[in-house]
Amino acid sequence: MERQCLECGDKIIGRVDKKFCSDGCRNSYNNKVNKDSKNLIRNTNNRLRKNYRILETLNPEQKTRTSRAKLIEAGFDFNYFTNIYTTKVGTVYYFVYDQGYLPLENEYYALVKRES
Repeated sequence: MERQCLECGDKIIGRVDKKFCSDGCRNSYNNKVNKDSKNLIRNTNNRLRKNYRILETLNPEQKTRTSRAKLIEAGFDFNYFTNIYTTKVGTVYYFVYDQGYLPLENEYYALVKRES
């Protein structure tokens, strides 16, 4: 039985477990499969990525303090974060992956980086 490339349908020559005729077809196929199919997912991931970059830029020392205005000026969106961590005393940290922020008084935020 003749095997066909999953991407272009050409005849496959070589190993029995080979699925694609070339690296180009393999890459093209995997890009189609892994593409974010919905705008909602793509937009959410883009916002999370932007928030992460902002926190990472403003927090080079792994722990610092900044104002809400500085975060907003950089384009930070407080509606997008990956998880919430509540300490035993009830302090609530918001995290974008390993970069987190804690609301303080007077529109300030403590920025932290969680150790992995």
